[in-house]
Amino acid sequence: MMKLSVLALLSASVLSTACGPTGRDEDNGGGSGSGSGSGSGSGSGTAQSCDKMDIVFVVDDSGSMAEEQSNLATNFPMFAQQIAAYTTPDGIPLDFRIALTTTGRTIDYTVEFGGYSIPEHEDGNNGTFLNGCGSDMRWLEPGDTNLESTLACRANVGTGGPGVEMPLLMSKYSLSERVADGTNVGFVRPDALLAVVMLTDEDDSSTTQNNFTMDETGTTPLDFGPTELVGFLDGLKGNRSRWAAGVIAGDGDCSSDFGQAANGARFK
Repeated sequence: MMKLSVLALLSASVLSTACGPTGRDEDNGGGSGSGSGSGSGSGSGTAQSCDKMDIVFVVDDSGSMAEEQSNLATNFPMFAQQIAAYTTPDGIPLDFRIALTTTGRTIDYTVEFGGYSIPEHEDGNNGTFLNGCGSDMRWLEPGDTNLESTLACRANVGTGGPGVEMPLLMSKYSLSERVADGTNVGFVRPDALLAVVMLTDEDDSSTTQNNFTMDETGTTPLDFGPTELVGFLDGLKGNRSRWAAGVIAGDGDCSSDFGQAANGARFK
C-alpha cells in the first residue's frame, strides 16, 4: 500500500496543474469540449495559473481500511495546512473547496459459492458528500473554523461500508447524480480546477447494475471504468486541462504497516 503521506506530493502536483487550456485539451483551448476524450484536439491554448480549486476525496469505507483511514486522518491536517497556505505564482491565496465521499453504492447481489447462493445487501453513500464533524456544510472552504480537525474527522469514514468498492463510479455519482437530486448541488464552480482523489486498498469494481450474481472470485459485471470517467469529467468541465485526478492504491499486490492492498490495475 502506498503511504498516505503521499498526500503532500499529490496535492503539490495537483496544485501546480493549470486551470486553463494546455496541451491536454480536447477542444483546441476554447473550453467548449464535447467530453469525448478522443485526444484529437490540437491543444493550442495558453495555460492559465489556478487560483480556484474544487477537490473531491473518494475514500474506501470497506472492512479492510482501518489502518489506511487512521493514517489518512493523521495526514489530513498536514494537507489542510498546505492547501490553506498555498498561493499562486502571482501571490493569490487559493480559493478552495474540499468535499469527501466514499466508494460504496447501495446494491443487492447474489454470491455463488460452493454450490450455494448467498444473497447480499449493502448500503452505501452513493456519492453523497459527507457533513458533520462540527459542520453541516457538505464541503469546506477557506476561513472555515477547525478546518484541519474537521477534515481529519470526516476522513474517519468507518469500515462498515460496502465490500464492492466503486471509486470510479462514485466519483461520477458525487458530481452528477447527487448534484441532480440537490444533495451536492453548488459544489462545482465553472472557473475552478476540479480535482478528484481516490483512496482504496482494492481495485475498482464499478458497475451500474443491480441484483447481479457474483462468483467466488468477487468479480462484478464491470460497466463503468476509466474511459467512462474521463469522458464524464471532460464533459463536466468542458476542457481536459480543467480537471485532474489522482489515486492512492496498491502498486501491485502489497502489504505494509498501513495494511494490505490489491493491485489497482484499473486505476493504472
